[in-house]
Amino acid sequence: MRILVADDNDLVRGAIRSLLAAEADWEICGEASDGASALRNARELQPDLVLLDISMPLATGFQIARSLRQDIPQIKILIMSQEDAAQLAPSALGAGADGCVDKARIARDLVDAIKNLKPREISGAAGS
Repeated sequence: MRILVADDNDLVRGAIRSLLAAEADWEICGEASDGASALRNARELQPDLVLLDISMPLATGFQIARSLRQDIPQIKILIMSQEDAAQLAPSALGAGADGCVDKARIARDLVDAIKNLKPREISGAAGS
């Protein structure tokens, strides 16, 4: 699985890289530190999954999720936030994300959240 990590905090991106490095078939194919570069990198790199910080310069995670859902409907999107993931979930799903992860629990929850993502059904696509 090819993953793009978008977060404006270098330490968070580094922690996520370290956390996901243990997964054999996962590759960090790119990183972004603001919303504009997250959109650009996702469109260019076509990752399987984008991990999006909810609050970044130039565009929010919700704005990016909406754009990516239109441009690349099959892409998986997880929103990361300091807020409680359960409270954030309805807004994240409404913006087109497949789920959200609380940054305070990222070391414990991120890998499972990624593994539990379900295939996205694309209207008009043959099979799923």
